[in-house]
Amino acid sequence: MKIFIQLVLLLALLVRLGTANEAHAAGAATCTGKFPNPITDICWSCIFPISIGGVQIANFGAQEDIPNPSSPICSCGTNPTVGLSIGFWEPARHVEVVRKPFCLVSLGGVDMDPGIAAPEAARYTRAEGDGDGGAFYQAHFYVNPVMYWLDVVSDFPCLEHGSFDLAYLTEVDPLWKDDELTLILNPEAVLFANPVAIAACAADCVAASTGFGIREMFWCAGCQGAIYPLDGLVPYHLGGVRTAALLAQRLTAKMHRELLAWGWHGQSGLCGPYFLPVMDKTAYKTQLTYPIPNTDQEAGKCCQPFGRTTVTWGAGKEYPVRGEDFAFMLFRKRNCCVGY
Repeated sequence: MKIFIQLVLLLALLVRLGTANEAHAAGAATCTGKFPNPITDICWSCIFPISIGGVQIANFGAQEDIPNPSSPICSCGTNPTVGLSIGFWEPARHVEVVRKPFCLVSLGGVDMDPGIAAPEAARYTRAEGDGDGGAFYQAHFYVNPVMYWLDVVSDFPCLEHGSFDLAYLTEVDPLWKDDELTLILNPEAVLFANPVAIAACAADCVAASTGFGIREMFWCAGCQGAIYPLDGLVPYHLGGVRTAALLAQRLTAKMHRELLAWGWHGQSGLCGPYFLPVMDKTAYKTQLTYPIPNTDQEAGKCCQPFGRTTVTWGAGKEYPVRGEDFAFMLFRKRNCCVGY
């Protein structure tokens, strides 16, 4: 009887240790990061080209651009103020993709856990063993009008005013880890969940890798896959950089759908921002700022349009433990009427 009791106690101890190890493994994700240094971590050439009307007046390294309003003259207001139509790429938003919930990588690795239960990042192995399978990450959206708070250009009316601010946490969004629940935001996703629509994204991948993606193919994320569903579940995980680039694109599209991000480009943007519930993916360029800032200029460029293949710029940007979270600066296209 005594031996039986000892065996029961030993078994209970082993179960307890196993549970503790599982809990430790579930919370094993580290929280590290770095506030982006505006001098060394941001590729300032991405603000080019600068245009007046449809004519480029400044460029550096043959930076890519989308069409601008053709006329150099514009007017805004009830009592119209006549001005010049200016176009450039404004670094104004920041997206990070993280493994540990409430880990603010872009604020130096601050663990802001308020005690709210939220799923950690995971990578799912396929039963048939044909690759890494899927993945899940949390993501955060920042307001970061870096040119304004650095006072890079004084008294320029086309810069968004504000400071670095955390705008959105997916940890408190129940739609971020539920493919079905997120249909509340994007019911049109069912129209593109078929082989034909998915295969068509190959053309968007080619376009994004040589320039900008195809605006009309709004359901495609270029070489990263599909925009839909607008959540953190990725069916094919082929490396952290690729998955992070996809989720940065999805979260930005989600912000547009929730009217937390607006359009600032084109003829409609000359006099101010406007509602754009379906994101125009050609209005954004991205630059990796963490863990390894992508400031090395390949062919004169260190930022990429949404959907560009990570093969050309993502190599060596991920490493174990401290280099498995990612942050991107978003350069958005800005057209503005600068009045006299």
